[in-house]
Amino acid sequence: MSARLLQTVQKFPVKKHLLLSQLPILVYSYPSYGLRYYSLCEKTHKNCIREKLLRRFLTYTTVFVSGIIFTIKNLKDEKNFFNDVKNAIIPRVCAINIPDYVDNRNKNNFIADVVEITAPSVVYIELKDTKRMDFFTGKPIITSNGSGFIVKADGLILTNAHVVMAKPNSNVNVFVRLQDGNAYQGIVEDVDLHSDLATVRINKKDLPVMKLGTSSKLRPGEFVVAIGSPLSLNNTITSGVISSVNRQSEELGLHDKHMQYIQTDAAITFGNSGGPLVNLNGEVIGINAMKVTSGISFAIPIDYAKDFLKNAEERKRQQGKLMNGLNEPVKRRYLGITMLTLTSDIINDMHHHGGNLPLIRHGVLVWKVIFGSPAYLCGLKPGDIITHLNGQQIKSSTDVYKVLEKGGRIRLSIVRNDTTLQLEVEPEEP
Repeated sequence: MSARLLQTVQKFPVKKHLLLSQLPILVYSYPSYGLRYYSLCEKTHKNCIREKLLRRFLTYTTVFVSGIIFTIKNLKDEKNFFNDVKNAIIPRVCAINIPDYVDNRNKNNFIADVVEITAPSVVYIELKDTKRMDFFTGKPIITSNGSGFIVKADGLILTNAHVVMAKPNSNVNVFVRLQDGNAYQGIVEDVDLHSDLATVRINKKDLPVMKLGTSSKLRPGEFVVAIGSPLSLNNTITSGVISSVNRQSEELGLHDKHMQYIQTDAAITFGNSGGPLVNLNGEVIGINAMKVTSGISFAIPIDYAKDFLKNAEERKRQQGKLMNGLNEPVKRRYLGITMLTLTSDIINDMHHHGGNLPLIRHGVLVWKVIFGSPAYLCGLKPGDIITHLNGQQIKSSTDVYKVLEKGGRIRLSIVRNDTTLQLEVEPEEP
């Protein structure tokens, strides 16, 4: 028996430490030896039947354990075996119990996706009067500023007409600043005072072009993004929804326009004029035009701009020269404001949002004052409401134009917040 045990041990490879998996083989090789030793000790106290049951139990257990050890021993590497088991079981458990990570930041930031596409095509436009110098800097005074966007890669830019319109007896230069910070001198190519649209061209090629959408299929409640340069802070982003898709110009007191406007609650501040109003596909559906009060702003539908661009291209091709409409004589004196007639609906909305305004039944809202203009020098501010001129009630912008056609100084009665003020201004002669 000792010789048999010695032969078995010699078959094992010589190692510094005996693997635990090799021990059951010894038990399997000598089950009878162990049982005989056990039976000698137990025969004096146990009967033969219990000895047989114990022998069978040890035999079956040894065979079962030895079979498992034999399988593991035949693997090339025991560590790889357990790794295979881990890789097969753990991922399945994790897939059931641990949900996949959801990247909501990149999935739901649709406004940021729109801005990433459209912002490179938005520009800042600035008009400087070379005849007037700033007292402190000695540089030309900025008479107007606004926004625009590139519609052709060869440098054609679309904006509002009131952004690039120069006042009489002034010598202005148009400057355009791109998103990358580079500035170029621009030339006003075409102007349409009726639709308040204009084009400016700069000497720059291969520019990113804004995609033009359509305004005929807009729906109230659609998300929109307004991009512009309020207070000369270019590429400022605001968002909101479309409040109305066809607000008639007569409802806004603009009886000489006969146009439809897009009403939105996206914040459009002074300097946003001419910038794009885009949908979630990154398409321009309107040109930011004016702000009445908080939550009420208007944009010119892009379909008007498409017709304007088409007609401007046709005129350029037939005439072979730029439009000279800016050189036509001006019949009215210059005041230096952009105004909006207050209708009953607008007045009700202003009372709802403003709260502190007194009961106003008529007037025009001053929503932009040109820096250095007579209106600016007399103290008129954006947001003022002109109710009387020279003692006469003002019910629309037409009444203001009639007064400007006459000579002499003008006395203004205005409402600023909850206070009534009296101002006096001397408009510039044409």
